[in-house]
Amino acid sequence: MTNVLDRQPRGARVAIIRLRSLGDCVLTTPAIALLKQFRPDLRIAVVVEDHFAPLFAGNPDVDQILPPTAAALARLRPNLALNFHGGATSVRLMLSAAAGLRAGFAHFRFSPVYNVRIPRAQEILGVDRPVHTAEHLASAMFYLGVPQAEIPRARLFAAPSTRTRPYAVLHPFASESAKTWPAENFLAVARHLNTNLGIEPLFVAGPADDLSAFRAHECLQAAPLEEVKSLLAGAALFIGNDSGPAHIAAAFGRPVIVLWGASDFDNWHPWRTENAVLQSPGGIHAIPVSDVAAAIETLARQPV
Repeated sequence: MTNVLDRQPRGARVAIIRLRSLGDCVLTTPAIALLKQFRPDLRIAVVVEDHFAPLFAGNPDVDQILPPTAAALARLRPNLALNFHGGATSVRLMLSAAAGLRAGFAHFRFSPVYNVRIPRAQEILGVDRPVHTAEHLASAMFYLGVPQAEIPRARLFAAPSTRTRPYAVLHPFASESAKTWPAENFLAVARHLNTNLGIEPLFVAGPADDLSAFRAHECLQAAPLEEVKSLLAGAALFIGNDSGPAHIAAAFGRPVIVLWGASDFDNWHPWRTENAVLQSPGGIHAIPVSDVAAAIETLARQPV
């Protein structure tokens, strides 16, 4: 019995519907790399919201970046549509593509609309444990016909920042308090970096974040994703809460220190880079500054 990819003609068009967000988009790239390595002839299009499209810019595994519109999918006319998002909007887009093959995880909502229903990653990988998001997405490629192999690091592409002084990128924000290390702790870490190690701290934030507590240091707010990618590509290390920028830093192979709160560690820990994930039974607010300083001392000495 042939698998899905064996039935695809040379040059077949594949639409991967991702839509959003930072971490999800970054961790989709190992799966795309596996697919393109196995079938370099395939024309791979990623369907993603405009805000997150720069995460796929410059990626040689991606032939097209499409907006999430029915018209864009209809013009593409993919042979295979692979839904990695799973929500109602993505299903409508998949149907508008009119692809002969519509693939998605069988445990997603709306699974009856798929004519290729992908089992859970544990079944595909032959494991009995929680899996990382990168493993979950890569397992879909294995089910479709890519030979099972080591799942690579995420792949992002950007020219590193040309700053002459070593710098660290700090991201002190998260979606909720239970995932956010106190601002005064980040400031203490910034002083340690600057005074004791000669590493310049640089704080980054989204458009709605309040950076006023960090204005004694250089701050970058609501920067374009291309600029954020360049900063993280050239950073000596990244320090922050569990968030999208941590996954970008990991994709560039930078040392990553993550203050861990209420997120699911098995699904979202840093993927394939030198890292220290710091937790406390008392919650993220109880992680001491001294633990972060010790992690900095360890990671800053390791070659990148």
